[in-house]
Amino acid sequence: MSWFQGYEILDYLTGFVDIAIVWLIVYQLLKLIRGTKAVQLLKGFILILAIQFFSGFFGLAMLKAITDELITWGVLAIIIIFQPELRRALEELGRAKFFTRTVSEASTVERNIKEMINAVKYMTKRRIGALITIERENGLTQYIETGTPIKGDVTSELLINIFIPNTPLHDGAVIIARDKVAAAGCYFPLSEEQTIDKDLGTRHRAAIGISEVSDSLTIVVSEETGAISLVKNGVLHRDLALDNLESMLELSLVQGTEKQTSFWKWGSKKNG
Repeated sequence: MSWFQGYEILDYLTGFVDIAIVWLIVYQLLKLIRGTKAVQLLKGFILILAIQFFSGFFGLAMLKAITDELITWGVLAIIIIFQPELRRALEELGRAKFFTRTVSEASTVERNIKEMINAVKYMTKRRIGALITIERENGLTQYIETGTPIKGDVTSELLINIFIPNTPLHDGAVIIARDKVAAAGCYFPLSEEQTIDKDLGTRHRAAIGISEVSDSLTIVVSEETGAISLVKNGVLHRDLALDNLESMLELSLVQGTEKQTSFWKWGSKKNG
């Protein structure tokens, strides 16, 4: 009798490990497609699965037949339409990055904030328009791909040079991702919010627009007035002093990084 009880415990443990591995794979796949067009496709696919389930449950034969066909041919459509994303995922898997985690050091984030503040200080005095977006948890890959790849260190000199008027990249946005200037000249969806002040231009609407679809932070320097704004969670904080801007960036970026880094180091020491 005890042998059978032991077998049942082993069976439960095997099932638990099986579920844990599946969830880990799903989690890593979601990280790979984060910030790409595949996210929208995934939402649509989940909706089709839900319709299929309820149509089968309530006996809606025609609707179920349609969703069955969509799922059958949808797999082939996914492979064709999202070939670049699949290729990128396989490349990351080949570079052994599938099960690794990159945690930004707080010191690096603080340095980047100083460089951004120095750049904003220069541009606001000379009324040089700027749009700088900082990636956080939600990836911005699909927007990075609309611009020109930079992949350089965050320096005030680089940011200033990008936004100098009449240069090729000054009209778009700069995206900072993984502690690097990922791309410049990027384009964002413009917010359609009707309550936005009419005197705000395209840069501010783009900043609000990207914050409506991600958790990013966006710094805006007005070309007309030199005023500084920060957009977070769809909220526009206008006419900020440099000290206030720096404090808000540190509050949003540095503190969260310190928590992640300390947890990751603790886990590494424990495993070591």
